[in-house]
Amino acid sequence: QVHLVESGGGVVPPGGSLRLSCVASGQTFRALAMAWFRQVPGKEREFVAAMSESTTVTGYADPVKDRFTISRNNAKNTLYLQMNNLKPEDTAIYYCAASGIPYTEREKEYGYWGQGTQVVVSS
Repeated sequence: QVHLVESGGGVVPPGGSLRLSCVASGQTFRALAMAWFRQVPGKEREFVAAMSESTTVTGYADPVKDRFTISRNNAKNTLYLQMNNLKPEDTAIYYCAASGIPYTEREKEYGYWGQGTQVVVSS
């Protein structure tokens, strides 16, 4: 199994920045595609960003494409999400996910999930 643990969430004012981290264990990290999803209570979980295990392929949801950056350090078994110029609509629980597919943005193709970390953007 793959175990994922997110950290780095918090409360920031609009325009602020946060960096989320996700540490993976239990399986060869470099062999998995990884992604970030987010969910607001009462709404569907939505795709945020994904990266292939080789780091050569990345994708972003339109609302975050110019503000967020996904990266991974395979030597440290860690996935990151740098979030800049945060907006109130970014408020959500952010989840780290891992997949056996080389690259995908589809929630159903991610089989391993972390517990989530809360991000609140508010003045």
